[in-house]
Amino acid sequence: MALHIRCGTLFTGAEDAARANQTMVTDEKGGLAFVGPTASAPKAAKGDTVVDYSDLFVMPGLHDVHTHLAYGNAKTEEDIDLYQPMEFRSIRGLFFAQKCLAAGYTSICSPGDAGQISLSVRNSIDFGLFEGPRVTAAGRYLTTRQGLTDWYPTWIGVPDTSIGKLVTSRDESIEEIRVQAKNGVDCIKVALDGVQRRPDGEFIAAFTQQEIGDIVTESHRQGKKVVVHARGREATLYAARAGVDLIFHAYYLDQECIDAMLESGSAIGPTLTFPRNIVDFTRPTEPASLKGRIGDVQREYETACANLRKAREAGIPMMTGTDSGFAVTPYGEWHAREIEIFVNDLGFTPAQALRAATAVTAGFMAKGASLGVLEAGRMADFLAVAGSPLEDVSILQDKSRIKHVHLGGKRVAIPEREYDTYKVTDIAWTNWNDLYTQERVTELGLRPARKGTAVTP
Repeated sequence: MALHIRCGTLFTGAEDAARANQTMVTDEKGGLAFVGPTASAPKAAKGDTVVDYSDLFVMPGLHDVHTHLAYGNAKTEEDIDLYQPMEFRSIRGLFFAQKCLAAGYTSICSPGDAGQISLSVRNSIDFGLFEGPRVTAAGRYLTTRQGLTDWYPTWIGVPDTSIGKLVTSRDESIEEIRVQAKNGVDCIKVALDGVQRRPDGEFIAAFTQQEIGDIVTESHRQGKKVVVHARGREATLYAARAGVDLIFHAYYLDQECIDAMLESGSAIGPTLTFPRNIVDFTRPTEPASLKGRIGDVQREYETACANLRKAREAGIPMMTGTDSGFAVTPYGEWHAREIEIFVNDLGFTPAQALRAATAVTAGFMAKGASLGVLEAGRMADFLAVAGSPLEDVSILQDKSRIKHVHLGGKRVAIPEREYDTYKVTDIAWTNWNDLYTQERVTELGLRPARKGTAVTP
């Protein structure tokens, strides 16, 4: 039995313009058998279902290439790595994956999670146990000294429950790739830089050019794509030269990096929603603000936008992702903000940004050749939206406008369920944001100054 969808406005993802008076017809496997003018559409047979979306904007399901299912809306690294058992984190990840689907994201990549959490969520959905988005899964980040996720003191080391896997030699890197490939990951994640800088302020790549080259060669030999965390110029350049499939951030890239990407075909996932939300939502009393992080992030954001605009103008493909899974980027809330940022800060037209979030980003996903565009032969993953994102992309952040979500032709309806964040996620023992010396207490007016005691202005 087929599903016939009457579309008042259809944006296929294959072109910038929308089409009027279109019909889509699904096949028995959840694919699209016909997409075209309603006047030319096959007639509904007995037993077929017809749905009328003639007053809605129909478009491909959206894709987020940077959603960490293991993080659980974390406030600290310890929340990510330590305070919930792996088994619970898998169940929690499935719960949050469903929130992504309800927001219109029919496909997500979980690029770097502890253990086999993302694999377990992916399989539970693929095997038909639960409804959820299509998940492209990675294992633990490959990291080394100075790399992201090697964030605990050396006398503690990297715990087995961490999202990072510390590799200290080429052989250890290759072995970890082979283990992850055997376990069934879709892609390999590498922490190609972290927070260490040279005296001139430049980020230091955590792996050498030879090392990342060997990692990419072995990953590709195993049939796995490679995604890297690389904020700095050096790591971005090494990634591009090595032929990495997707570079997250690339905020400090230069023309040499752009030239290397054009030669290798590497794409960028800017992930600008995360820093934008840090700047916009962090309150003055929170540690990130008290430590001066907000000013640093704002300056980096401005630098990133200027550099990324140059990369876009040079023709580097850009994919949408948000780093969802932190307290400032909760699941199902801000995914479509990246589309708005592409328009407002990177110079995309609304149509270009929508195609980036559908057809372009689908190119990285597992089985991506069947996703991202509404045409015969592809999967029937689509949304019906009240209003036109071509006129205002920000409406995709309004969940009340996402009227219908279809995955493989089937309409899915995820119930909205509340949860107790202090039990599910918020376990790190942080009780105070300040140091309450006598001087500070008096300054805050929590206790009057002692007689004869001068108060520092």
